[in-house]
Amino acid sequence: MSITQREDEMRPVKSFAFAAVLLLSSALSAAAQSAREDIEAALPKFTDAFNSGNAAAVGQLYTEDAALLPPDGKRVDGRKGVEEFWQGAIKGGMKNLTLKALEVEESANLAYEVGAFTLDAPSKDGALSTLVGKYIVVWKRATTGHGACIGTSGI
Repeated sequence: MSITQREDEMRPVKSFAFAAVLLLSSALSAAAQSAREDIEAALPKFTDAFNSGNAAAVGQLYTEDAALLPPDGKRVDGRKGVEEFWQGAIKGGMKNLTLKALEVEESANLAYEVGAFTLDAPSKDGALSTLVGKYIVVWKRATTGHGACIGTSGI
């Protein structure tokens, strides 16, 4: 198999994986806790739910009006759409997700997170490949303690 064929084969898997990781939305509490602390506390909740195959729990980490902006894919809107997106990733055999916040900056009620991820994803022949990438998430602080992911992008 040529490198070009392998790249073409992995393109949908990589795009889906990048998009999947980028969709994280969780709590930025209204308390004095910093955005970094809130985000770092949310990441294990997300990975635990994903890695246990619980798309419903992943969906609950998002607000009703969350939006996902997957690379090479259509925008996904709303908690239900997000849950379905994650269910597709899980059913597609993606697993062993890890997330790490590399940089967090906040201003007023917004914060952005630049992070890194790893994820095992199957290729067309069923063999698992470990994908490594980066992501950006924009978070919005809410008085209820729940955040909204208002934009995501792959790097």
